[in-house]
Amino acid sequence: MIGRTPSYIVAVRPLRKGAITDFEVTQRMIRLLLQRVGVSRLNRPRVVICVPSAITAVERRAVTEAAKRAGAADARLIEQPVAAAIGVELPINEPMGNMVVDIGGGTTESALISLGGVVALEAVRVGSFDIDNSIQGFVRREYGIAVGERTAEEIKIVLGSAAATDDEVSAEVRGRELMSGLPKTVILTPEEIRTAIEEPVAAMVDSVLSCLAQAPPELAQDLIVQGIHLVGGGGMLKGMDKRLSQESDVQVRLVKAPLEAVVLGAGKVIEHYESVQAMFMDGRSRR
Repeated sequence: MIGRTPSYIVAVRPLRKGAITDFEVTQRMIRLLLQRVGVSRLNRPRVVICVPSAITAVERRAVTEAAKRAGAADARLIEQPVAAAIGVELPINEPMGNMVVDIGGGTTESALISLGGVVALEAVRVGSFDIDNSIQGFVRREYGIAVGERTAEEIKIVLGSAAATDDEVSAEVRGRELMSGLPKTVILTPEEIRTAIEEPVAAMVDSVLSCLAQAPPELAQDLIVQGIHLVGGGGMLKGMDKRLSQESDVQVRLVKAPLEAVVLGAGKVIEHYESVQAMFMDGRSRR
């Protein structure tokens, strides 16, 4: 629907950069989700919400409040990389280093986890949406063509890459020419897009390297054996695992279900609610 709606319908994203931008719409969305799973006024559930590590205390309260107003009896927060580590079944309660890099739409988070707690953490508010914005800006500057969010996302999926790959092909892109206002088609190459998205990709890579630099020597040794686990939709960008491996000298693996890792972890947290109390963010601050 985004970019295709008539004037009387407005398509909005209630969350941006991992924070609530429209409280009322977020509350409605959570209420709708709760209704879909059969929640009513009589059975108010306990809710676990995965949030970015970079979230502030004010944003944390806003998320909890939105969930409670939507019908939750209790809302607890857990950091996305921790939930992802649980989702991909890493041995996070063992005395060994487990590192997860979660590249989402609005944030990139790296967490080193050992003995059920976060040892090192680095989060930046740069994600897949920033890559889309960079593509939109590039096509506008270089070709004088305006493309929408969805088209930019398609370009990212088809042509986007963080490092050079073997099977690179050019592609046609259609948009509206700024000068004439008429539809126009141009040919884009993977090299052009790689250059266009270098800034957000470099910021993501730097945040991962910063997290690695915080690792204690014993856990750094574990990472050489275990490698880094890459999750999130942004982690599926072609060549991202290769680029991270090259710059960190540590093997990087894209997990089997990168898009679902965080939500699968949240499900496991709900199943073992009492035993994972220490992992919830509530009432503690890491920074």
